[in-house]
Amino acid sequence: MTITLTQKENRELWAESIQNSLQNPEPNEQIYQVPRQLGKGYVRHIEVHPHLWLSISDEESHDNLLLKIPEWDHHSLQFGVLLSGRTVDEYGGQFGEGYTLISASGVQRQMTLESPKSRYVGVNIHLQPDLLRTFFPDEDGQIPPQLRLLAKGKDWQTLIYPQTTAAIQGVAQQIVSCPYTGMMKRMYLQGKAIELMALQLAPIFADQGGLHYSPRLKPATIACIDDARNILLSRLENPPSIVELAQLVGVSNSTLKRGFTELFGTTVFRYITDKRMEWAEQLLRQGNTTVAEVANKIGYCNLGHFASAFRCRFGITPSQCLMGKKVLSGS
Repeated sequence: MTITLTQKENRELWAESIQNSLQNPEPNEQIYQVPRQLGKGYVRHIEVHPHLWLSISDEESHDNLLLKIPEWDHHSLQFGVLLSGRTVDEYGGQFGEGYTLISASGVQRQMTLESPKSRYVGVNIHLQPDLLRTFFPDEDGQIPPQLRLLAKGKDWQTLIYPQTTAAIQGVAQQIVSCPYTGMMKRMYLQGKAIELMALQLAPIFADQGGLHYSPRLKPATIACIDDARNILLSRLENPPSIVELAQLVGVSNSTLKRGFTELFGTTVFRYITDKRMEWAEQLLRQGNTTVAEVANKIGYCNLGHFASAFRCRFGITPSQCLMGKKVLSGS
């Protein structure tokens, strides 16, 4: 059997259940029983830092659930890990069974979520986007450029599904099995929440192209955007303009730019620059060429522009790279 609910109906069921929930065991903590119409189990909410809430859930659903979510302003940022269970959206995004979830702030599009009958054990972290500059600041104390896609304001929300790793599973299990109480519990869970977020964010800092972004485009459009990326990779030394690239793959300029950012988490220009710099680093590490030859090979006529882009990407100059200096940590 499948139960179909609107978001409003789901919230009403939970609101009714909250009135009959368990007594709060500790300060800054609430435990809510799962609505009996949906299943059994509980969700535990703990404020581990001002404006940062940790939810620990252990639920067993009676039936398959289809949840219809309207377009709405999603103000908070969410990090989620499921140790058991799976939820998929109509656009192909999957949470659980190999994938975690990062749900950015912004305008969430209308969608339907499907959750098969199962036991769901997991951890969710909810925070205001501004806290990113508290926990993961750049050198100026601001939200790093790589994470600005997570604070979209009035733009469309970004959904990202980083792969589950053994480290992520381990930290999530430690949160679920927290052995402490009182202040030690809050301190322990705060540290684990930050660690879990860092592990989920690691692919964004390492290689945005390796992430699974939930697509908001038609399959035919997604195929065109993939073709555009392949064309860029084959022509890094002399890439086509946005207008030419859009014509080559058969989409409009705006669809290409929007779709590229949505699928790969970066702009066309940033993608080209990053891939050029990675290619340049590989050539320089081989040690059988000059900086000028590498710049020319990857399509830079101006050595100064090349050196500036390389240093921005890796934290060292091309000459230092050629001499064998390692990339600066965190660059």
